[in-house]
Amino acid sequence: MIYNAQILEIDAAETRRYAGLKKALNFGEKNIAEACAEALILLEVRGAWEIYDYKNHVVKSEPPFTIAGNSIIKHLDGCEKVICMAATVGGEIEREINKKFERGEYLSSVLLDAAATAAIEQAADLMEKNFAAKFAKEGYKMRWRFSPGYGDWDLTAQEKLFKISGAEQIGMSLSSALMLEPRKSVTAIIGLEKISAQKKSSHKKDCSACDKADCPMRK
Repeated sequence: MIYNAQILEIDAAETRRYAGLKKALNFGEKNIAEACAEALILLEVRGAWEIYDYKNHVVKSEPPFTIAGNSIIKHLDGCEKVICMAATVGGEIEREINKKFERGEYLSSVLLDAAATAAIEQAADLMEKNFAAKFAKEGYKMRWRFSPGYGDWDLTAQEKLFKISGAEQIGMSLSSALMLEPRKSVTAIIGLEKISAQKKSSHKKDCSACDKADCPMRK
């Protein structure tokens, strides 16, 4: 299934963080604002998703996809269904980032790259919010999205997740090194747990839920 959404504003604070400027309090806000504004013009936001039954660590896709890794298995514990999703902000912004770098406009290139990263995270967040509202009506509590490479979920899972999420339908591809193209893209799995009035889920959605303490993007 295809998901279409429009990003009206890119988070400047997140752009600053992705540019590695979180502690550079005196860095000009004008440069960051200009990068966000330029990114908005270049974005081509697209998303795709499919829903599958999930049981005994197996996604009931065709062919079935066996989940391996302690962190992802724990994250999906108790879920009856999963959403396999993909999102991208397109290749145009990536081409512009590369052009700026080739012209020696290094600061502009870095900031536009950071704005693009903030944008793809926002696009994925929008999809999550849409799913949460949709499946809450059906009595499901949604876990936050989990991507290959997080925790101990090996990046090799990317290949199967890519195929069953519908990523190809939105112009995404996968390199031989299992890197998504366009580069500003994501794939992820989201667990759906049937919740009764008496049952509550306590899964956290922040960096504290990930054991990768040395991640440069850790909040």
